[in-house]
Amino acid sequence: MKLIVNGSPLEVEAETLAGALAALDYGDAVVATAVNGAFVPAASRAARSLSEGDRIEIVAPRQGG
Repeated sequence: MKLIVNGSPLEVEAETLAGALAALDYGDAVVATAVNGAFVPAASRAARSLSEGDRIEIVAPRQGG
């Protein structure tokens, strides 16, 4: 299905946010996620279904100063 991931259109074979993260090689990475502007906690990713055209934001934590 076509999704917008961090502002870029991508074709991703996944039905859930957890599946999309795996398909995008994020696997067990520690990231924050949002779908259509709504934060999705890690514990809810497997249950969060996706639809054509959904906007996914994936943000990795940064360190430094």
